[in-house]
Order: sequence, then structure tokens, then C-alpha cells
Amino acid sequence: MKVIIIGGVAGGASAAARLRRISEETEIIMIERGDYISFANCGLPYHIGGVIKERDNLLVQTVKGMKERFNIDVRVKTEAIKIDTEKKVVILKNLETSEEYEESYDKLLLSPGASPIKPPIKGINDVDNVYTLRNMNDMDDIIEGLKTREAKRAVVIGAGFIGVEVAENLKHKGLKVSIIEKANQILTPMDFDIAAQLHLHLKEQEVELYLNNGVTEFRKNGDKTTVVLENGDFIDTDIVILSIGVRPEVKLVKEANLEIGETGGIKVNEYMQTSNKDIYAVGDAIEVNCFVSNKKILVPLAWPANRQGRLVADNMLGLKQNKYIATMGTAIAKVFDMTAASTGLNEKTLKRYGIKYRTLIVNKNDHAGYYPGSTPIVLKLVYNEETGTIYGAQGIGYNGVDKRIDVIATAMKGGIKAWDLQDLELAYAPPFNSAKDPINFFGYIAENIKNGELKHIEWHELKDLDPDKSVLLDIRTKEENMLGTIPGSIHIDLNELRKNLDKLNKEKEYIVYCAIGVRGFLAYRILVQNGFKARNLNGGYKFWYPTTVEQSNIGIFKNDGTSTGIDNYITENDGGMHVAHAEDAKSIEVDACGLQCPGPIMKTFKTIEELKDGDILSIKATDPGFKKDVVAWANKTGNRLLEVTSSKGIITAKIQKNTPKVENTTNAPAKTLDGQTIVVFSGDLDKVLASFIIANGAIAMGKKVSMFFTFWGLTALKKDGVKVKKSGLAKMFDIMLPKHVGKLPISKMNMGGMGAEMIKLVMKKNNVDSVETLMKQFLDNGGKIIACQMSMDLMGIKEEELIDGVEIGGVATYLGDSENANSNLFI
Repeated sequence: MKVIIIGGVAGGASAAARLRRISEETEIIMIERGDYISFANCGLPYHIGGVIKERDNLLVQTVKGMKERFNIDVRVKTEAIKIDTEKKVVILKNLETSEEYEESYDKLLLSPGASPIKPPIKGINDVDNVYTLRNMNDMDDIIEGLKTREAKRAVVIGAGFIGVEVAENLKHKGLKVSIIEKANQILTPMDFDIAAQLHLHLKEQEVELYLNNGVTEFRKNGDKTTVVLENGDFIDTDIVILSIGVRPEVKLVKEANLEIGETGGIKVNEYMQTSNKDIYAVGDAIEVNCFVSNKKILVPLAWPANRQGRLVADNMLGLKQNKYIATMGTAIAKVFDMTAASTGLNEKTLKRYGIKYRTLIVNKNDHAGYYPGSTPIVLKLVYNEETGTIYGAQGIGYNGVDKRIDVIATAMKGGIKAWDLQDLELAYAPPFNSAKDPINFFGYIAENIKNGELKHIEWHELKDLDPDKSVLLDIRTKEENMLGTIPGSIHIDLNELRKNLDKLNKEKEYIVYCAIGVRGFLAYRILVQNGFKARNLNGGYKFWYPTTVEQSNIGIFKNDGTSTGIDNYITENDGGMHVAHAEDAKSIEVDACGLQCPGPIMKTFKTIEELKDGDILSIKATDPGFKKDVVAWANKTGNRLLEVTSSKGIITAKIQKNTPKVENTTNAPAKTLDGQTIVVFSGDLDKVLASFIIANGAIAMGKKVSMFFTFWGLTALKKDGVKVKKSGLAKMFDIMLPKHVGKLPISKMNMGGMGAEMIKLVMKKNNVDSVETLMKQFLDNGGKIIACQMSMDLMGIKEEELIDGVEIGGVATYLGDSENANSNLFI
């Protein structure tokens, strides 16, 4: 028998090796258009980033190795240009010599793969630094482009698995990276609520993220390319990577009149046969059955292609008929420090198919919390509440995500029901797991729901609650509640709930929540057993919160490619250092994770006070503002900031205590304080106007002026015409507060806005500049405006709503400026 295989990599190469292992007599010819027959295409981004050092390590099998080990006739740089199904011949073209010739076959295997989509965006053919990534040559081109352009800025268009991996590796090489994604999330196999937590992680890594956005045009700009976005923004970049998806390579198949399926992929039966009984197909180019829905889908992943390649070899030789039933689409990706994985179908796909489902959220640690190094895992299970059939699962975390998703994929294959997951006996020891694995918890929760012992409510249903009928009840501790709560909630500590039942109304439903849902379940049971109506928030506060914040991360880079991040702020303060001898110095670690501004700074201050000169404090925090605030604090207090790092969502600052030397100042000149700081608390037009008049006057006198806008004062910084989707209390604030500085009221005799208009008219007649003009003058002359991060969070004000030139900071940033001020004003 003579078999021709068109295309190598996973499916084709696996089939060729299997064919030879079971038949020494079969003549096997492999045709590959490129230079390599089998390479690790999933590893391409990691060689670009330098993580995989050796290029040759990506070559799974070479032409020489395939010929010598498997006695296969391998022809690279050869393209199949036509299939004659009647004569059973393939017309081949040698791409080096342009020679065309025929090759007959008894069986033909098609493994052409899928090609990257390159959309007809205006100007795409006029620029020479837009790349796609499919094969080794593409990888080489990107590496050469980065080198010759001395690239510092990159734009990745598309946030699928490959796009995110490319973005990470370009960042690893030191580039400033922006991701542009048309959807409202990255990694569309995930649901939005899981992806939202990855968005926060990308922000921590200082990757610029444009969601709900697309590219309208590419413009050549010298050696750079200007990427024009749908929202009107533009980015000047050294390199662009297109990663917006792939489509099956079916041109040859169509011309041979083989049947194409409803998805656009090659139609095959369960034995991998095309509409021609002697022609088979595998890999990214074929459509397959979905394991859950049984609908036709395209799944460009390595495992299905390898599995199909092995099965089809047996089928072509007629030894046995192996069926390829369906594909689950199990996938995993590294997203900087985090892992994201999924199997089966997600919520949005089930909704599209009209399949009824329920979700379960488990937020646990990857191993026992009392053993050092445990990190959180968030897992989501999608299943049929009535039958227990598992439809899919998603997970993110730092460790152990792969194991849990693999367990779910295996359970799905074995037909295990959701409530039976509690019976899985999984390996346990403190460094590796907890006695009850997170997977077991899915089983417990599913059984509780099945038995009527638990009712859930989902995070996205909160916005539709009727406040006259439902009450949000936060049963966390007082300290947790102070650090953030769902707007409109009442608070009763779980430990105090039984004592306060007489204060609750049995005519209303109570939506209880804790951090992750466990204590919420206990509160739910207390309430329902005492005659109250209740539901528990699925996943708790920690799962709800990431879905409510701004998902994009726009504007963190200046257009010259420099970062506005921490690297621009760190300076070492060595003056007057009192360094203790090594044997006297000590190091202390403090955990301030979970505290919001100014909590981490206050904890830093209190701890440093207790140390001796030369001692080193290592403090960890999760408040994003701490990264910048600790720099300002160290510079102003004289303590030496050794480093600030961010890993796995935790910011770690190392500070060496330094008490500045007290010099004999009897005859020394007094220190000149040339600064002016102003706290703008009011949102009244007249008071904001006075603030900027004073501020501009101070600048005119040579002072360095810093204005700190907090609470109602923030409304003066809002742009006109910016619309941001909000919910809950943030939406209420948005309705009640002035839309922008032009709508500010005056503090006295406002008269429904008439007073404000009158004062503007008087100002114009007397040649007094408007507030907008005064603000612009202030910024143009070097003035500094700081918007209080904490107040923004409390009032639901987003960074993109603010005027250009505003810095986001905390109390420590403001106080650092006030150290050099000879007066501080509160308006």
C-alpha cells in the first residue's frame, strides 16, 4: 500500500510514525510545504521570549530523523497543488525548483492545519512590521524584527491563548506591551467572570489592555507603525503581532470537490474519512463533534490532532476501525504567574445552544493553608442541576489548576455526575493538597443543592434585585467589611447572626455573602431554619468584586513607549544612612495583604518605628496603590527603599530603616520649603475655582504646587462625554453627581443651576478665566493633580473618566509632597 500524507506537525507526523510501527511494507510519503515536518508550535512564543533558549529544542522530529528511524520519504518545501480523485494522484510542486510532478496513492491523508486570519484592515499592506505566528519561519521573522528594530513597544491584536502567551513573552523581553481585543474579555473559552480575575493580573504585570476595542487602520510612521483604534486612540509601536484566530486550510480540499462541513472545516466521519473513502483528514482543518453538545465545532488543539493521527493510521491500513467520537476542547495557558485552564463548554456557549445549566464556584487553596506557600485557586463547574451531567469547568490560580481541570475532564469522559465528585479519592499531603480537594467541594455543593439544602444567587443577578423585597447581608467580620462591601449591604458578623435574628424581616429575602461562600452557606442554613427566605452568593465577595471594576487598562504607557509605572519613581535614599553592623541587623517580614490604602503604609510606618537603624522590613500588600505610595513614603522619611517587586498579585517592598543624621543646626540656614499643597474636598464650582486661582498664583510665585482631589472634589476632574458602564452604588453616584466640571453647582444660591450659570457670565464679563481654562493653565505650567484612589473606588469613578494629566495616588503620595510645602490648604 502507498500512503501520501499532506502536512506534518501533530496529526500528519503522528499518523506517519504509527503507520510505520504497524507496517514495514507500506510506502509512506510525507509532503510539507514548509521547512520542518514536526515542530512544537505551542512552544514558539516561549522561544521568542527567550524562555526556551535553544531553537532546535522545538524540533520534535527532523527530516533526517524521520527518514533514518521510520524509513519515510519526506519531501519538505514541496506543495500539493491539486488532487485528482479519479486517477488517485496528487500534483506536487517543488518550491525550490518550481518543478511539478504527479504522485499516485492508495490512501491519502490530509493534515493541512489552519492559517492565521489576516483581516483587511486599512493600511495593513502598507506597513512591514505586522506579523502572524504559525510556524518556525514566522517565529524567526519576529525575532529578527525585534532585533533589527531594537523594539521597545509592541501591540498584540487578539487575546486568545497564543495572543496572551506572545504578550507575556514580549514583556519578558523588556518590551512595553499593549493587547487589543474586540471582545469584552481575554481567553474566550473562559467565561467573563473568570477572565475578569485574569484582567486584574495583567494590570499587575503592567500590560496595557484594550477590551471592547478593535483596529481601524495601520499607518506607516517612519520605522514605526501607528495603530489606530476604534475608540479614537492610537499607539505608535515597533512591532504588531496579529493573533485574532485561525481558519482551516481547505483550498486544496474544495478544489478536489471534497465535502466541507457547516463550520468551514473538512467534513469527516467517525473514522476520519472525508466524502471520498480513500481520503482521510485530521487536525486543525477538520470539524469534529463537541463532546457535550454533539454539535460540529473547530478545535485547533494539539491533543485532538495527535490522537486522530494515531487512530487514522489503523483505519487507513484496515487493521481495525477506530472511532474518534468527540472533542472536549481541554486547554491550558500560562498567563504570567497564573494558570488558566478549561474543559468542555462555558456558560455563554450553553446559552447559545439553549442548554439549561447551573454553575458552582469553589475558591480554595492549592494545598493545606497551614503549609507554607499555599495560593488560591478559583474553579468553576458548569453542570445540569437535574441530571448531574457535567458540561465543563474552568480554573485559574498559581499552582494546581492543571490537576483539577484534568480531573474534571476525566470525570466528564467517565460520565461521573457532579454530586459524585465528593467520592473521588484524591492524593493528600499538606504540601500537595487539602484533605478535601477543591474538586470534592463541587460534589458537596451539588449534593446540597440537589437535596434542597442550599439556594444560590449569581453575581450578575445582584443588579436586578428589588431593594423592597431583597436585602444584601454581609456576614463577614467587621474588618473585612471595612475593606470593601457590596453597595447597599447591611452587616452582621456571622458569629453575631443568631443574636440579631429579631432585627431581620421575614417578609424579605436575604442575600447572604462572605468572602468565598463557605461562611455564607452556614449563614444561609441559620436563616432558613429560623423561617427566613435566603440565598447564598455563589463564590462570595471575592468572586463578585473583579467583575465590577474597570476591565481595561488603558493609558499606562506614554506614546513614546515609556512606562508610567513604578520604574519611573524608584530612587534610593542613601544620604545620612546609619547602617548597623551585620551581626546587629535583623530582617522582619510583615503581611499587609488585604488592607486598603492607607492601611499598608500605616503598617509600614508602625513597624519601621520599632526597628533599629540598618534593620530591613519586607512587607507584602495587595493594594495596587502601595507600589507607588511606598516609594513616596520612603523618599520623604529618609528610609532606604531597597526594592519593590510584584509577583502573583502580591507587592513586596523591602525597606532598610534609616534615621537621618541630626546635624548641629545652630548656625545652619533654615531649610527652604518651596511647595504648596491643596486638598480639594469640595465639588462646588466657586470653591474649585478658588482652588485653581490660588494654585496658579502659587505657581506664578515659583512654588511647586500639588493638588489632591478627594471625594466630591473628584467631580471637578471628570471629562465631558465619557460614558462608562456602571452598576450598583457606582451607578447611583453617577446619576447624582455632576457629569463634568461644566456642571458643577455653586455652594450658595445655586437655584437649580441658574446660580452657576450667572457666576460664569459674570466671570466672562470681567475677563476671569473659566475653571476649565485655569485647570489647563495649571497643568501646562507644571502643576500636579492627584486623584485619590480610595475615593475613586468608593464613588465608582473610573480613571478613563478623568481629564488628561491627572495622576492616581494615595495618601502617602500627597503627604510626600506636603513635606516640601510651607502651607497646606483644605478646600
